[in-house]
Amino acid sequence: MIKKIILPCLLLSALTASAQQNLVQYVKPIIGTEKMGHTYPGATVPFGAVQLSPETDTLSYEVGGKYNGDVYKYCAGYKYEDKTITGFSHTHFSGTGHSDLGDFLIMPTQGKLQLNPGTASNPKGGYRSAFSHANEVAEAGYYKVKLDDENITAELTSTTRVGMHQYTFQKSDQSHIILDLMAGIYNYDEKTVWTYVRVVNDTLLTGYRQTNGWGRTRTVYFAMSFSKPFKSYGRKSYDAKQAYRGFWGKFNQDQNFPEIAGKKLKMFFDFDTEKGEKIKIKFALSPVSQDNALQNMRTEISGWDFEKVKAQAQDTWNKELNKIQISSSNNNKINFYTALYHAFINPTTYTDVNGEYKGLDQGVHKADGFTNYTTFSLWDTYRALHPFFNIMQPSRSNDMVKSMMAHYDQSSLHMLPIWSHYANDNWCMSGYHSVSVIADAIIKGTYNGDPNKALDACVATAKHRDYEGIGYYMDLGYIPAERSGVSVSNTLEYSYDDWAIAQLAKKLNRKDVYDEFIKRSGNWKNNYDKSIGFMRPKLADGTFKKAFDSKDTEGQGFIEGNSWNYSFFVPHDPAALIEMMGGKAKFAKRLDTLFTMHLPDEFFAHTEDITREGIIGGYVHGNEPAHHIAYLYNWTDQPWKTQAQIRHILNMQYKPTPDGLGGNDDCGQMSAWYMFSSLGFYPVSPGSDVYALGSPSVNNAVLNLENGKTFTVEAIKQSDKNIYVAKVLLNGKVLNTPFIKHSDLTNGGKLTFYMSSSPKK
Repeated sequence: MIKKIILPCLLLSALTASAQQNLVQYVKPIIGTEKMGHTYPGATVPFGAVQLSPETDTLSYEVGGKYNGDVYKYCAGYKYEDKTITGFSHTHFSGTGHSDLGDFLIMPTQGKLQLNPGTASNPKGGYRSAFSHANEVAEAGYYKVKLDDENITAELTSTTRVGMHQYTFQKSDQSHIILDLMAGIYNYDEKTVWTYVRVVNDTLLTGYRQTNGWGRTRTVYFAMSFSKPFKSYGRKSYDAKQAYRGFWGKFNQDQNFPEIAGKKLKMFFDFDTEKGEKIKIKFALSPVSQDNALQNMRTEISGWDFEKVKAQAQDTWNKELNKIQISSSNNNKINFYTALYHAFINPTTYTDVNGEYKGLDQGVHKADGFTNYTTFSLWDTYRALHPFFNIMQPSRSNDMVKSMMAHYDQSSLHMLPIWSHYANDNWCMSGYHSVSVIADAIIKGTYNGDPNKALDACVATAKHRDYEGIGYYMDLGYIPAERSGVSVSNTLEYSYDDWAIAQLAKKLNRKDVYDEFIKRSGNWKNNYDKSIGFMRPKLADGTFKKAFDSKDTEGQGFIEGNSWNYSFFVPHDPAALIEMMGGKAKFAKRLDTLFTMHLPDEFFAHTEDITREGIIGGYVHGNEPAHHIAYLYNWTDQPWKTQAQIRHILNMQYKPTPDGLGGNDDCGQMSAWYMFSSLGFYPVSPGSDVYALGSPSVNNAVLNLENGKTFTVEAIKQSDKNIYVAKVLLNGKVLNTPFIKHSDLTNGGKLTFYMSSSPKK
């Protein structure tokens, strides 16, 4: 277990002295299941462009020309079960099921120079080092580890755009710092397109790295500064022999040569060190240029005071964490504030300090009056993370929507983002869920841009006929199974997104758009087979596919799920789904079966993203399509079953241990679900201003809203046994239905749950 370090209380300007709490101490590196270590411990600030973290192994995306299944375990670069560290790199995704990044890996070493990483079984055969969790500290904004093989202590912290390293060496005239410009996550021979480095002087270098992969045209610029001049430096090129290299061979580029370029490069910097001597590094990133990277560095970290930068990072985190103050058990606090930490990692800042960023058109743009963001894992995060931002980060939510609109303006395809990162859309997953995020922000009053232009962008995206079956969907009302392996889930998700567009059109009095898209939002019915009561693939001739298994997650027309879970995916019209399934009593019984059935391993054995740890009965909580399902009892006459299931999920799927998540955190979605549900309410259908109530696990919570108001949640007689809700009061008045509105939260007030050990039927 990673050590718990209690930090001194930090002064928070946003709160009064009496309200301040030291909450950083509750943030723990909860990684995921043993099979999915996709969240990393490391040094970042809220929504930071730099995500500085250790890498514990280096695997190729392919072996023998085929996909290497083990690489999936390293989506975040760090795997808790590993015993060695290969270095510390500056960009990572948090909890994704696919990957990229891992740029600019730095590793301190001593003794004979080795530029290969070695192997986990023989770390001394390369520059990697063994380490122990007993000598590892992971906190919000700070990371520390002892590299056992060289007896070097590594410490990391950061600002928004700059990572800061501090390495404590032993006495040696052979101390080195390696800059591996080949290393990356989901790496393979062709991933690095080009690398350039310019050594400006004996403490400063700048350059860039362009990679291919999930982000097809991703270029990251850097500036690297040392606190101590290096005595010598060099490089090694691993490039394959080229037919033509010009006349650079006139120089010895391997030793002390100030300008190098190639596809596969590693650099080293040599020092003489005394015992206990600290060498510090500032490493700044930019999406635009080397000059901007240098400006970012000089603006955000002007000196070499590591402790000051660390304190600033943790002060920033404490300010963000104090936006919600809860009273609960120690384990619940660790779960909650770790979740809040995860939720505030992504999306990431994608503007330099001068406001410039690289657009989707690969041109340089300047954000006018907003911060541009990237890392939009929208298939995951539209469900709860972005709605959470509309409560707790409305200004950032506004900027995120503006970032999506800038993406649309720069898109050659005239589409809103699907899954965007680093001036690319990687087109991962299904749906066009940016329309949900945009509609939700406008309906809840967060977005201050042109709402009609935003609606036009939503409509254009939803009518892009040649994108993933949209043309078939528009013509037939569903996507034929012959045309797509995820035909059913796409149809269901498009239906929901269309409903979100309709809600936005309704708010803007655009009746023609409303009529068109409210009709489209009913297309989910075309994949519902009444004869068996399941969503099912439909062929182009209008008949259902004969070979079908409702439990199987592979080859049945769904992505990251099966029909048992997806058949409940009509979050925008539960009443119609309930009627379709035979009424409230039958629907509730069917939900009961989902949560109590057994799903054999054979039905998800070939689906990477689904593991046994993320499943309760047949309900797959470790994957997002089912996240709203437990709340659907509220549309029946049995809301107490929502209360029971929510508490069961909270206890089973979230634990204060390194393997405490039942699946990928997916850029904060799993964490946002936890926080909403711990507070007692959840946005079943973003685009609506309604939240469904559940069963809070906190004793008390105070939400410090950006508008200066507070919203308090209180659970009277809270306990592990008292999981049911006897009654709910909003500002002292009894609620007659298990729902509240967004305005109830933003206007400030108090939501009081009276808890009981028995259900109120």
